[in-house]
Amino acid sequence: MDLDVVGLSRLQFALTALYHFLFVPLTLGLSMLLAIMETVYVMTGRPIWRQMTKFWGVLFGINFAIGVSTGLVMEFQFGMNWSYYSHYVGDVFGAPLAIEGLMAFFLEATFVGLFFFGWDRLSKRQHLVVTWLTALGTNFSALWILIANGWMQNPVGSALNPQTMRMEVSDFGAVLANPVAQAKFVHTVSAGYVIAAMFVLGISAWFLLKGRHIDLAKRSMTVAASFGLAASLSVVVLGDESGYMATEHQKMKLAAVEAMWNTERAPAAFTAFGFPDQDARETHYAVHIPFVMGLIGTRSLETEIPGIHDLVQLAEVRIRQGIQAYDALEQIRALGGNTPVPADLKARFEEHSGVLGYALLLKRYIDDPRQASDAQIAQAALDTVPQVAPLFWSFRIMVALGIFFIVLNAVFFWLSAKRKLDAYPWLLKVAVWSIPLPWIAAEAGWIVAELGRQPWAIEGVLPTAVAVSNLGIQTVLGTLIGFVVLYTILIIVEMKLMLKAIRKGPEAEPAHAQGAHSPLIGTTPAMRTAPMITAE
Repeated sequence: MDLDVVGLSRLQFALTALYHFLFVPLTLGLSMLLAIMETVYVMTGRPIWRQMTKFWGVLFGINFAIGVSTGLVMEFQFGMNWSYYSHYVGDVFGAPLAIEGLMAFFLEATFVGLFFFGWDRLSKRQHLVVTWLTALGTNFSALWILIANGWMQNPVGSALNPQTMRMEVSDFGAVLANPVAQAKFVHTVSAGYVIAAMFVLGISAWFLLKGRHIDLAKRSMTVAASFGLAASLSVVVLGDESGYMATEHQKMKLAAVEAMWNTERAPAAFTAFGFPDQDARETHYAVHIPFVMGLIGTRSLETEIPGIHDLVQLAEVRIRQGIQAYDALEQIRALGGNTPVPADLKARFEEHSGVLGYALLLKRYIDDPRQASDAQIAQAALDTVPQVAPLFWSFRIMVALGIFFIVLNAVFFWLSAKRKLDAYPWLLKVAVWSIPLPWIAAEAGWIVAELGRQPWAIEGVLPTAVAVSNLGIQTVLGTLIGFVVLYTILIIVEMKLMLKAIRKGPEAEPAHAQGAHSPLIGTTPAMRTAPMITAE
């Protein structure tokens, strides 16, 4: 990445997004786990489940508060660092974000307060409804954000108005039903569920190793392992769907992830290992698994997956066609807003408007794409290749960790069924040390999704280099350093608060809360003095 204004602006947004994404998935997953735990409490009346819900709720609240503070900054960056982006696509991109704020965020924020302060003010069922609405609001928030992001990956339901130079919504239903957005939503949410499950599993394992809060830890591990196993399997299935969507709509991203330089005969092989060399345009020491990539990417044995070289040639053709659209656009704009556009000129623009964005790739080298040389066109076509090595390795790290999560959750699910969760201390230690791993997998997935889209801010429509604000390098660098310092402080604060809450452990339930639903009510005095055996 060049450290010019574009590069620094990209780096700033990337770092703030990576920081923010440390908090979001845990919020998504914990909200659902809280709802599940409280549902068991309401169904059984056992105070231990109320205690579990409140303990994990404290950790949820800490993470939620820090996550909100980091997320607000990102939305301001669209106006500060990406002003032309905001002008060009704000009419489309802004709608899901506005709905997210009005519908999901207010819903989520309102019921979060009721969750924490309503335990002794609401009935059990009323509080359970609040908890489920908190989880619903949290996941709704992710839905609208990912609809907006999915549109950046696959800009459907919109068209460019040549006189205002703004993208406008032509079919909001298509924006909502965007298959890329829907695949991203379910895949991202499932990843958040895995993160929360591993978080609960690891902390519960630590309690067991320390011999503290045994009942709470075992029940929490049972819920986490069951939930985590289902979520881990879902991530694999839904990740396959995301890969298929990339084959349909982002062929260059898929080719870069696979370091597939040349188009292979169908079905293409999967490169399990290798060292991509972007300068030499080849992958050294590649280890291939036959047929696998073709099956994953196309779900057939006959459809080819185009390689990077062929896609670069296709990009050059589109750039030349885009120049014709740019020429027609400039003629339309020269007419002014009050002069009718001649039918032939309008038809010429509409014929090539779908590839206008490719002509804008030339803006990095020349102000008027119509004056571009063959060498500049060739270079712009080559710019459509993202950084291959980071994509290649990020994807494989994500996949390897995903397989590990399935195995680990399956093992603890089996141990839970056998009531042997604490039988193997070394496995508990593995669970504790595995707590950071799902975040690594999630960040790797984010790198694949966002770095793989480059050089586009909006795939095929608006290049990143054109979308940036007209700022000085010192200004962007200063805010970049400021954000990194601020976000690092917030992470340290969250970790200290989390560790303090974990070391403190769950609070003892008040006597009235225990008595109200105690399984000892109605027993004889002899039974009350006898040891009570509870199910794990």
